[in-house]
Amino acid sequence: SITLDDVRLHGEALLLAGRLSADQRLVMLQAAVAGEAAFRVDDRELRRAGASYTYDTLVELRAELGAEEGICLLLGADAFTGFLSWYRPNDILELAHLVVMRRPGDAMMVAADLRVWVEPRLCLSAAELDQAPAGLVLFQDVTQLAISATSIRCLVAEGLSPRFLLPDAVIALIEGAGLYR
Repeated sequence: SITLDDVRLHGEALLLAGRLSADQRLVMLQAAVAGEAAFRVDDRELRRAGASYTYDTLVELRAELGAEEGICLLLGADAFTGFLSWYRPNDILELAHLVVMRRPGDAMMVAADLRVWVEPRLCLSAAELDQAPAGLVLFQDVTQLAISATSIRCLVAEGLSPRFLLPDAVIALIEGAGLYR
């Protein structure tokens, strides 16, 4: 288990580069979902030696869950715009559905090749995802607050509070370790 001291230990040098280590981000994610029975933090990509690809993780999850269990890979609209450049994107969709999270007011620019790729796979509601274990793309609008990690880091760096934008446990970790200052 990673502690606040672990977050502090790696934080200073990485903050100079504007980034947190994977371990620090793991601690924040664990704090964010603590007490939420519907969520489980899976750190297999951090434990994997060498390069780690989403495809490899989904192969492992599919083997654990079986062929009939639905898997949804959630990603932000910004990450989705580069999806076709990912390692084995077509194979990823054979293993999971994609749920592309869109912030309010985001004008999502999608290249023509990605639009063509999505069209036969597009579904219009989360209920459609239950019809198959993988293979569909759903665009899902999220919270009415236009929250981004970048804006939260900027707030903290300016000495302002990210209260109501993050779980209290995550705010405590950020403040306790002096992150993003």
